[in-house]
Order: sequence, then structure tokens, then C-alpha cells
Amino acid sequence: MSPLKKWEVVVVLVGLALLSACGRPVDSDGTPVPGGTISIQNKGSDTMVNLALAWAEAYGQIRPDVQVAVTGGGSGTGIASLINGTVDMANASRRIKDEEVAQAQANGMDPVEYEIAGDAIAVVVHPSNPVDGLTIPQLSDIFSGKVTNWREVGGEDRPIVLLSRESNSGTHVFFLEEVVRQGDAEDRTLFSPDTLLMPSSEGISAEIRQNPNAIGYDGLGYVTPDQKVVAVARSAGAPYVEPSIETVKDDSYPIARGLYIYTLGEAQGAIGEYLQWILGAEGQAIVRDLGFVPLQ
Repeated sequence: MSPLKKWEVVVVLVGLALLSACGRPVDSDGTPVPGGTISIQNKGSDTMVNLALAWAEAYGQIRPDVQVAVTGGGSGTGIASLINGTVDMANASRRIKDEEVAQAQANGMDPVEYEIAGDAIAVVVHPSNPVDGLTIPQLSDIFSGKVTNWREVGGEDRPIVLLSRESNSGTHVFFLEEVVRQGDAEDRTLFSPDTLLMPSSEGISAEIRQNPNAIGYDGLGYVTPDQKVVAVARSAGAPYVEPSIETVKDDSYPIARGLYIYTLGEAQGAIGEYLQWILGAEGQAIVRDLGFVPLQ
């Protein structure tokens, strides 16, 4: 079963009632509180957390009666919280999994997907590293532990130190499926057991800055000038391409993805208005300003 699209979802009446109640302040008997503050709980992807915080701050200036509370924790954590009914919106840097859809439906709800931006996953190394480009097969061999020395891919005689996000991260899942397993759904290759699992994008950046042997990956919006971005080719003989807004839009960069927000049922009321603003010109301008890829 593939992830559900917005236009494919049949929304049950109980889902609409619950979703509406999440976005509006109500009295104990369910009566709306006039003039009250509207609270929206938004949780999930660490890749998206800075973007979500920027949206929440900007929207609060337009709608001071709406308070959007943003927390990270990873895409899997956000989706689990949505299914459990503890948040209104889940941020995810990967598509929702079939088993997560099934869990939501077991609770009587259908998750709705909104693609809200694009992103590139940049492969980053220390600035002193002489390696300028790697292919997807080479990256697969490096992160699975088949290649362990930089000289095997044109670098110096140094051991390769592998950095990855933790397994609850959508970025980790995407990189595993699309790079380590090279997009093969039947492949069961795993990250090398020697891989250092970092709790955040900032953790990867910090380790890259201080370790000349390290290689990691991160969302484009988290790459800083003191890291070296490695150009990536789909295969040997293919062009090497660096990640950018333009190379994601023209599909030339091979490690690109969508960023998503999920709700239980079609977004209504304050949540629907907020999502409409995110997808509009103001929300998408913030996407571009933070180094992600706007939809327009």
C-alpha cells in the first residue's frame, strides 16, 4: 500500500471532529471559547525544525491569536505523535510508511500528506579533504563499510570516519534507501556498524569541522561555509552535480527529496488556514530564505 495522497483520502466524520477540536480552544463541554488563543502542536523532522520555527514566528505576527508550538525529535517521532493524537501536525523529511498508515487507520483516522518544500541531501567532508566528487555506488560502498580508506576513492591514505543521523530521522531513512541501497527496494544493505550516529544536524556539522577524516550528510539548509560539499554523480561516467535549489528543481542532483506535513484527516479550521499560508507566497519565501527548495 503506497502513502496516501491528499486527494485520495476519504475523511471519516470522527476525524474531522477531532481535528477541528485540536486547532480551536474549547470549554470542557466542547463549546468554543470566544477570543481565546488558538494552539497548534507541530512536531517531527529535525531537518525541518528551523523552517517550522521560522514559519511559526512569521505566522504569529500575522495571526497573534494563533500559537504554533514546534518541537523536533525526528520524522518517526512526529508521525507517531500524530497517530497517538498528541499533536496536530507532523513534520517529516520522508514519506509516511505503510505500517504507519495502518496504525493510523486502526485508530479510525486517515493521514493526509502535504508536500510543502523540496530539499537536497548534501554529502559533506572536512575542507582539507581533496575528494571533490563521488558516485552513488561509491557512497553506498563507503557508508556500508565496503570502502574504509579515502585512498580507495581518490583521497589520501586515511581511514574514513562515517557520520549519520539516528535511525528515527527521516534523513537517515531516505539516505539508507536511496544511497546506501541505491533505490533498490529489495536491497537489505545496512549502514556500517562503525557509523557514528549523531543526534542532530548540528552534531554532524560540528564533527565534520573538527575531523579531517569524516564524511556525513545533511539537509541543504544546514550546510555551512566551513564544510566542503562533495559533488555527486548517479553513476560512473555521469556528471558530478552539487546540491542547490536549481539542481533540485531541474532534477540533476541525484539525492533530492520532498519535505512533508501530515495531518489526521483533511486539515480544517486554524490548521487548514496555517497550511494554506505555508503553501502560499509568504511561507514559500521562508523556504527559500532558509536554503530549502520552494514549490513555486
